[in-house]
Amino acid sequence: MLEFVFLGTGGAAQIPVWGCTCNACQRATKDATKQRKPASAMLSTPSGNTLVDAGRTDLAELFAPSDIQRVLLTHFHMDHVQGLFHLRWGNIDHAIPVFRPDDPKGCDDLYKHPGCLAFQTPLTAFECVEFDLFTATPVPLQHSKPTFGYVIQAKSTRLAYLTDTSGIADETADFLNQTPLDILILDCAEPPRKERPRNHNDLNEALRIVQRLQPKQTFLTHISHKLENWLDKNPGSLPANVTLAYDGMRIPLN
Repeated sequence: MLEFVFLGTGGAAQIPVWGCTCNACQRATKDATKQRKPASAMLSTPSGNTLVDAGRTDLAELFAPSDIQRVLLTHFHMDHVQGLFHLRWGNIDHAIPVFRPDDPKGCDDLYKHPGCLAFQTPLTAFECVEFDLFTATPVPLQHSKPTFGYVIQAKSTRLAYLTDTSGIADETADFLNQTPLDILILDCAEPPRKERPRNHNDLNEALRIVQRLQPKQTFLTHISHKLENWLDKNPGSLPANVTLAYDGMRIPLN
């Protein structure tokens, strides 16, 4: 069984937001299943797991050293790499490969003191990387740091994981449209806004991307409490094939 697993579907503030008493945050405070950790995911296979980002700070508690085969990073903002600061000092007998975009600055001192992390040569946009049960192709996203999304091909299933981004570049859209997408996982941080968002999609931008790419099914991630509250007040705003992802959601890929 090959599965795509959402480890986190929130933004840097997470849900509940510290000190907030809005409906979404109160709901998450009372019910742990409604909480949203920083946006991250995992490809789970019988031979081990591939982390897609490492934004959760409890990765050392969630995984044994033998559970993590590799890490695919979308970018080096703290809410996507902060879990690596714990993992790197692990007392393990092997290195964990970390695949990444070309960002010379990285984050803090991760490059200087990688510990058990083995940062690989930066990936090249649109060049496929083959792993045991799937392939991953990095695609450029529009964000304030060098950022990749990943197209995952597992047997006959084609999945695109696109976070963090504001809009989508023509070259990325053209590549994604070469072959129909079965599953699109898309950044949607904010409710509809009048001005175009700078670093993350609002709902208007996200739905424009869905219309442009025409996937069979879309799951929204990097979700804020503002978006949750807006959707509570505006039921029926999402098309039938678009839904909010949630932490712990699992999608079979074979």
